[in-house]
Amino acid sequence: MKTQNSKKILTKKEPEKSLLVPLKKKAGRSSSGRITVRHRGGGVKRLYRILDFGEEKMNIPAKVVALEYDPNRTAYIMLLEYGPSQKCYRIAPHGIKVGDEVICAEKAPIKIGNRMKLKNIPVGTQVYNIELQPGKGGQMVRGAGTAATILAKEGKYCHLEMPSGEVRKVLLECFATIGQVSHPEKRFEKIKKAGSRRRKGWRPTVRGTVMNPRDHPHGGGEGKAPIGLPHPKTPWGKPALGVKTRKRKWTDKYIIKRRKKK
Repeated sequence: MKTQNSKKILTKKEPEKSLLVPLKKKAGRSSSGRITVRHRGGGVKRLYRILDFGEEKMNIPAKVVALEYDPNRTAYIMLLEYGPSQKCYRIAPHGIKVGDEVICAEKAPIKIGNRMKLKNIPVGTQVYNIELQPGKGGQMVRGAGTAATILAKEGKYCHLEMPSGEVRKVLLECFATIGQVSHPEKRFEKIKKAGSRRRKGWRPTVRGTVMNPRDHPHGGGEGKAPIGLPHPKTPWGKPALGVKTRKRKWTDKYIIKRRKKK
């Protein structure tokens, strides 16, 4: 796949000030102050872009004013203008251009960037930013280059094939945006130096296999042993590799087919 140059795609402009809010750093700590996500900290200061994941502006056509980089997500975002004073950010679909028009309505033309209810989108169409509950806003398929495919419609449900290969039932009254999320070449990008990782807020990681047994469940063993103990465990001593981690959830009834194992 040939990657696109982001300099050619993105608009040369400053972010919209009215849609920016400060983002406080947590360095992987919970509300109690304990580290819950390891190896996080530092990084460049960021401002959060307020995005419209739902249907805040219904039945009003909007013009794409700019395509911008968002430091808080892998996908690009688009700045929409509804009038001289009304603007909002949304996740940009792949192939959208500055000057294009999009609309959010219950029923709209089948066009990239348009948002509508799943019951009005034809079978075989690719969609993203999908709702799980009507009116709650998009929660699924928001990462760079991802898209779900509408396989069928049965009763009050729509069968969606997710990017993982899982087939799931979603209510037909839920909204979704037509197209594929922008920046699909993200998966081919390589981090060329340690400093790039540090600027993103990732700190250096020491492998568990090079530690002592008292410091990590993977530690110990003779020579370059991959795991020093008979059975692999997590850093907290719980069984790992091949152990089911998903507990019984009430949403299991909506899963028709499980995702493919790697």
